[in-house]
Amino acid sequence: MQIILVSRHLKAARTITIMPRHVLATIFALLLLVFSTSALFSWLSVALRLPLVEDLLVTLHLQEDRKTRDHVDSNLQLMATRLGELQAQVLQLDALGDRLSGIAGVRRERQVDTLKAAQGGPYVPAPMNAGELQKEIERLAVLVDQRSDDLAHVEYKLLEKRVRERLLPTVLPVKDAYLGSPFGHRADPIAGARAMHEGIDFNAETGTPVVATADGVVLAAAYHPDFGNVIDIDHGEGLVSRYAHLSRIDIKPASLVKRGQLIGAVGNTGRSTGAHLHFEVRMQGVAQNPAHFLKQGDEYAHLKRR
Repeated sequence: MQIILVSRHLKAARTITIMPRHVLATIFALLLLVFSTSALFSWLSVALRLPLVEDLLVTLHLQEDRKTRDHVDSNLQLMATRLGELQAQVLQLDALGDRLSGIAGVRRERQVDTLKAAQGGPYVPAPMNAGELQKEIERLAVLVDQRSDDLAHVEYKLLEKRVRERLLPTVLPVKDAYLGSPFGHRADPIAGARAMHEGIDFNAETGTPVVATADGVVLAAAYHPDFGNVIDIDHGEGLVSRYAHLSRIDIKPASLVKRGQLIGAVGNTGRSTGAHLHFEVRMQGVAQNPAHFLKQGDEYAHLKRR
């Protein structure tokens, strides 16, 4: 770019050529001047403690401190809230664990607290700092995991107990019946000689429903010379229940039966002197007293006795 200067004092016009480097140099000089002036003014303001600048610096420091304090307070509040939630979860899990342990019959193992000397005095709150809050949160998080594992174990034991109870013959096979001959030695009703009675008799009218005393699989459902129409149900682990002298059989061998399911009816078939159900429980083929199992249910106590 060229600039032509014309003046009456000059005999001829002068031409000034402005190159890009001249423009850059001018801009750099201006920026340097502004920066130097600002730095000088700031130095003089701080050195001479000018009220305006000092107030501005104090205000900036206060704003930064307030922001930092608000950030810390917010984090502490979040940590305190998380700590309260974890404490509540631990209490809830402990209470739930105690209830489930009672139902499942499982004894929960607890850490025994060491004995402490007697203490007392006025209550003086001592708020925790961020580090202490973080350590307490981590400790409670570990406790929550431990309690969850404990509850999973209790749940397993409870499920195991429920399965075991469903496989134990604890339901009365005949609901409306009178207790007849118990388990043990007696005079044989036909031969009159002393004999072993390997079950319990339930006296009821012919046709009275007979139900399965527990879940299982039907081993046999057929006629036997001594037992008449008889059903054997396998409940697992070598435990078998037997229902004899039936007037009819309502299930087939290899069938799955549920506790309380109808399987037949009271009768007078086989070696029998009258309508009744002969009920046996055998473990590994050895006759057991059925009363020991039936007493674990709620119905045996209300069984009618002549």
